[in-house]
Amino acid sequence: MHRTLLKFIWILVLALPLVSHAGEAAPASQNPELEKRVTALTLELRCLQCQNQTIADSHADLAIDLKNQVREMMVQGKSDQEIVDFMVQRYGDFVRFRPPVKSTTWLLWFGPILLMAGGLGFLGWKLSQRESAPQTLPDADLQRAADLLGASSETKEST
Repeated sequence: MHRTLLKFIWILVLALPLVSHAGEAAPASQNPELEKRVTALTLELRCLQCQNQTIADSHADLAIDLKNQVREMMVQGKSDQEIVDFMVQRYGDFVRFRPPVKSTTWLLWFGPILLMAGGLGFLGWKLSQRESAPQTLPDADLQRAADLLGASSETKEST
């Protein structure tokens, strides 16, 4: 009984590839030019949920909704710039994967450079404040070191 069941399972496992077949994914739109345009634009917009991915790359529900919204706006005849302007108005410059350089994004663009320059300046200042090591020790310290070394070498010789 057990052996018959095992054979039956093996037959099903081996026959599974015969009945299953993979098909090519159907495009979301019948217009391939529209899909190219949607993909190109969604590569420029950031997924608000993932934040390190574009809407085109993300599989988050929000990204899929935004991608569908972009597609619908393109079907309505809106230009890429109108769609980007709508997204920026709704979500701010953060939705752009490459935000423009303007007064509200200066910190985003120049902050890392300023932070690096400040860190290097602080490091240079701290290094210049350090005292250099004295080249010679005072005679009292030299005598003390000699006494300590002499005492340690005497204990080693006596053992």
